[in-house]
Amino acid sequence: MSHAALDPPPIRVLVVDDHVMMRDGISTLLNRQTDMEVVGEAANGAEAIAQFRQLSPDVTLMDVQMPGVGGVEAIVEIRRFAADARILVLTTYPGDANAVRALRAGAAGYLLKNGIRSELVDAIRSVHLGRRAVSAGIAQEIATHALDEPLTQREIAILRLVASGHANKQIAVHLNLSVETIKAQLKMIFSKLGVHDRTHAVTLAARRGYIDPFA
Repeated sequence: MSHAALDPPPIRVLVVDDHVMMRDGISTLLNRQTDMEVVGEAANGAEAIAQFRQLSPDVTLMDVQMPGVGGVEAIVEIRRFAADARILVLTTYPGDANAVRALRAGAAGYLLKNGIRSELVDAIRSVHLGRRAVSAGIAQEIATHALDEPLTQREIAILRLVASGHANKQIAVHLNLSVETIKAQLKMIFSKLGVHDRTHAVTLAARRGYIDPFA
């Protein structure tokens, strides 16, 4: 029997990213590996779900911020019908809140696109073996904020409106709350984030991944 017959089949990878050049670069890198094969590509979450159903890849590389159905929603949906799906997030967003959201949704790992290429290749192998793979910087951020009280959905909704330039009165009307309630909520937000004004609250919330600065 030849040695080739004993080699395990290549790791079948689905690459999901809304930037075609990024997809091409990743696919080229992975197809160069003797133990990997890119079996499909998708440009958004909806395509990712459809491609996963069709291809049943071993590992899915998933971007987070994409038009339409985002990465976290796609992870939730894929894991709903394939509980053992191995999904590795590859993103430009280093925020701990984003990472925790993705990992809670069922992602097995969270890497940054600016990481070294060997880290991505090693992470795919690790995730395929059932392990977790999280960038060191992300792991540090998660650990740093592990004991912080997270922002609630209402607080995040208020911050999004603050980021859009709305005054307290406008936010109150928009969320059907009193101006006093908005002021109290902002005070709580500032306390949780360790800031003293609206500008810093928005900046820090965006950096940590609570809100999308480009939404």
